[in-house]
Amino acid sequence: MYSLYILAQAQAAESNSGGGSSRLPIDAIWEQVTQLGPVEALTFISFGVVCLFYGWRIFKVLVGICFGLLGLTAGVWINDDLLGGTNNVVWLATIFGGLCAIVAIPLMRWGVGILGALAGGVLTAGGWLAFGMPGTYAWAGGLVGLVAGGMLSFIVFKASVMLFTSLGGSTLMATGILAICYRYIERVEEGRPVILDEKWFFPALVLVPMMVGMVVQNKFIKGARDWTVSRPRD
Repeated sequence: MYSLYILAQAQAAESNSGGGSSRLPIDAIWEQVTQLGPVEALTFISFGVVCLFYGWRIFKVLVGICFGLLGLTAGVWINDDLLGGTNNVVWLATIFGGLCAIVAIPLMRWGVGILGALAGGVLTAGGWLAFGMPGTYAWAGGLVGLVAGGMLSFIVFKASVMLFTSLGGSTLMATGILAICYRYIERVEEGRPVILDEKWFFPALVLVPMMVGMVVQNKFIKGARDWTVSRPRD
């Protein structure tokens, strides 16, 4: 889900700049990184490593968490934009978050399909912006990945699980590592121009571990017998 948040930050920065920029808003991403405390950063790294290498075993929990977070976001949005900002935001967010998490359980395959499609959209839209393509048409790159990820999710279910768990884990891990480096490595400020100005740096920091995670997860899955959406077991 943090991948979706980064993509939302990219779109917001693009809108605020009047569409004149065609790169990822690394400044906004770096601002989020520098605001993380050591506890949050270590939590990001730990949870990211688990998702990256062992996400295929806990994907049901991850799907429930993701849809619960989507429900929380929907509840906050309904309260702020449709109800005019009432004092019931906690109740609305809790109710919508719980409902979405519960609904995701019996519709697990559809939930994985949606998350796989979103992961594909995040990858291609982020790649579109990172390679200097016009930011105004980033939705086109994201749409390609959205369709491809959705089709892959229903054709090769295991690949979809590996895709969204590896992407989420890699994003969390990369964010946590950057936050730790920023806080405890004095010379990291010398590399700050690379992080902010080189458009390939952050995508590569996410993509390389993601590919490693997919390879490792694929080996783990091959070693498991009768691995299915309903009942994975050795």
